[in-house]
Amino acid sequence: MDQQIVIIAVVILALSFDFINGFHDTANAIATSISTKAIKPRVAIVLAACMNLLGALTFTGVAKTVGGSVANPANLENGVYVVAAALIAAIIWNLLTWYYGIPSSSSHALIGSLAGAVIASAGFSAVNLSGFLTIIEALILSPLLAFTVGYIIMTIIRIIFANVSPHKMNSKFRFLQIFTAAFQAFSHGTNDAQKTMGIITFALVAGGFQESLDVALWVKISAAMAMALGTSVGGWRIIKTVGSKIIKLEPASGFAADLTSALVITGATLIKLPVSTTHVISSSIMGVGSAKRFSSVKWGTAVTMVSAWIITLPVTMVLAAISFVIVRALFL
Repeated sequence: MDQQIVIIAVVILALSFDFINGFHDTANAIATSISTKAIKPRVAIVLAACMNLLGALTFTGVAKTVGGSVANPANLENGVYVVAAALIAAIIWNLLTWYYGIPSSSSHALIGSLAGAVIASAGFSAVNLSGFLTIIEALILSPLLAFTVGYIIMTIIRIIFANVSPHKMNSKFRFLQIFTAAFQAFSHGTNDAQKTMGIITFALVAGGFQESLDVALWVKISAAMAMALGTSVGGWRIIKTVGSKIIKLEPASGFAADLTSALVITGATLIKLPVSTTHVISSSIMGVGSAKRFSSVKWGTAVTMVSAWIITLPVTMVLAAISFVIVRALFL
């Protein structure tokens, strides 16, 4: 098949993944502010879409990490088809977890799918093990950091506002949540949209359409727009899970969770590492809940979420390998 047709198909698949990622992960940015009634749902979604767009256009470091750390696209035979298979697998997993309202990781899905497709195409030796493990370490450590920081921030808030009436406290933090929700949506855009930019750049290099991992302007704009549009649709199933089924959120705890996750995600973006915004935000909420009362966290929901996190990498690797075999049989 003509390489130009294939690359167009891959770009469409990548932007579709980005769109799905937008509504799949909308809950990450706005679930807390909606559940505490700090912002009306429609306003929250518009805010998240705008800030996602702004964040996506601001950085490119994570895109270069995704585009070159798992494998070298320039040395990969059939690299464009590898990307196509990876995107198909990641999209399937995202839609399945969205349908069942499970806040799984789009990042795990994409990284796992890319590794699985590379292995199916060129074997284990084609995977850049050090780069792949660095990404996995960031994906694993960031939720632990978010839990810890959330616990600390909520503890500090409880100490400072110990003698403030609940009504006055809720009023103050409900207002502050507008800003932390915006900050969180911005941070989400700086990290998540770049993963799609990276995968498109990977395909462009593998297909011989460009030589470097620099992200083209049209790739930045199209990926940012796709995620913003997806965010504007909203992911109500996951909003319900994140916003109410982990802990009962109040404005102060919602503020602490928003601030924590935004700081952790932005920090990861600055050091050019992709993290799972889903994992970070959910772990922030768990940390905040534990600071109030350990038993206030609905650990049954947390166990279900963690189980989904654990199985995402291996499942998407297998899905991507199967997808590549099918793509190869149909088009190569």
